[in-house]
Amino acid sequence: MPTTLIISVIRLIERWACAEHSTRGSRGLRAATDVLSASVVRARAVRPHSRHAETQVRVVAIGDVGVIDEMIHIGDEAMFEAFVDAMRARGLDSLVAISANPSETIARYSADGFGIEAVRGIGFAPSAGGRAAQQDRLDRVLRTAAGEAGLLADDDSAHAVIDAIRGSDGVAVTGGGNLASTWPSHIFERLAIAGIADALGKPFVVSGQTLGPQLTEEDSALVARLLGLAQLVSVRESASLAVAQSLDVPADRLRLGADDASFLFDETLPALPICVVTLANHVGDADRDAVTAALADLLDEIVETTDLDVVFLAHFGSLDEARVRGDSVVHERVMAQMISQRVLAVVPPDAPGAARIARSASLVVTSRYHPAVFAVPAGVPTIGIPVDEYTGVKLSGALENFGQNGVLPVGALLAGDGPALLARVWAERVEITSAGRTIADTQRAASAAWWDRVATVLSPGS
Repeated sequence: MPTTLIISVIRLIERWACAEHSTRGSRGLRAATDVLSASVVRARAVRPHSRHAETQVRVVAIGDVGVIDEMIHIGDEAMFEAFVDAMRARGLDSLVAISANPSETIARYSADGFGIEAVRGIGFAPSAGGRAAQQDRLDRVLRTAAGEAGLLADDDSAHAVIDAIRGSDGVAVTGGGNLASTWPSHIFERLAIAGIADALGKPFVVSGQTLGPQLTEEDSALVARLLGLAQLVSVRESASLAVAQSLDVPADRLRLGADDASFLFDETLPALPICVVTLANHVGDADRDAVTAALADLLDEIVETTDLDVVFLAHFGSLDEARVRGDSVVHERVMAQMISQRVLAVVPPDAPGAARIARSASLVVTSRYHPAVFAVPAGVPTIGIPVDEYTGVKLSGALENFGQNGVLPVGALLAGDGPALLARVWAERVEITSAGRTIADTQRAASAAWWDRVATVLSPGS
C-alpha cells in the first residue's frame, strides 16, 4: 500500500491542527487519521481459508475490476473482493479473474498463497458496426466455444476466456449494476460468458445485481437469456427483484439480498466525530454549479449543527496522489465553496480501507452507492443523494435493506430540503444505529447462506 498517502494525510492533519478552528475539530480530524492510517497500512486482512472438501475448486469470475492508469473504482473492486473472500472461506483453491488489467488484478488479490490468474474480457465495445456487430461477435464467440473453428482471429481475447472456463469448475458474475441499457457492452460480455459456460457444461451463477431500471426491449431479451442460463441469481433491490420476476427467473433460483460487499469489512468500530462524504461528478440533468453550491451549504450546515468534521472519501479516484481526478475533483470544488475549514480529503487504496472509514463515521453523505453500502450495516446514519432514476434505485435500495430512508434527490437538495432531512436523520441517529445493527445480524446470516449456495453450485459434482 502507498505509504506516501498516509504521510500526506498526516501532514494535512498537522496543518489543520495549527489552523484557526476549534480544538474539537482538530481532535476529530486526528481521530480520522488513525482510522485512515490503519486502513492504508493493512486494509485488506487475509481472510481465513477453510476447506469443506478434499477436491480442488477452480472458478472463473467477472467483475468490473482492474485498476487502469492508477484510477481505482472502490465499489467495483469491493464486490469482486467480497466474492473472492466468501469463496475462499468455502474451499475455493484458485480463481481466474476476467479483468481490464490482468496483471494489476493478480497483484491486488494474490495473498497467502492463493492462486489467482487473470485474463482480459472478450470485448464488446461499440464499433462502426453498432449493435449488429456486437450480436455477430456474440454469435461467433459462442459457436467457437461449441467447437467451430476459424470464426475468431488467433489472437482474439475470447480464446483465453473460453480456455479458462473450459478448465474451471464453474463461472460467476460478481456483483454489479451494469445490466442496463446504459451499458449494452456489459450485457453482451456477461451473456457471452454465460453462453460459454453453458456450451461447456459449467455451472453459472449471477450475484448481487441491479437490473435496469432502463432496459430496452432488445436488452431485456438479452438479460432474460443471460439470467435464464444461471443456476442462481441474486439482486440487491426490490425494484431489481421485480425486473427479474418480469423476465421469468424461476423463484427457486432467485434471491433478494443486500449488496455483496455489505460485510466486506465487518468489525464494529467506535463512531468518530466525522461525516464521511463521497460525491460523484455525475449530477444528472441538474446544474453543476448549483449542485456544488448546495452541497457546500449542506456540509457547512453539518459542521455547524452536528459538530462533526468532514472527511471527503473518493470512491473513484487516483492512487497517484500528485493527480487530482475522479471524485477528488468534485470534492475540491465543494471544499472551495465551504465556509468551514474542518475538512480532509483522501483516496483509499482499496475497498476494505474505504469500508473501514465509512463504518467509523458518525454520519455519511453520498451520491455514490458503495459508501452507503459500507455504512448502513454498521448502523451509520446515511443521507443518499441520487441524481437520476438509476442512482435512485441503488441508493434507496441500499438504505432500505438496513432500515434507513434518508434519501435526498438532487432536486430536493437544490430546493433547500437538505437541512430538514439532516435534522431528522441526526435526531434519529441512536434509533437508526440500533435498528441497523439488528437488521445486519439477519442480513449477515442471509448473506452467508447465499454464499453457501453459490459454493455448492460451483463445486465439482454439484
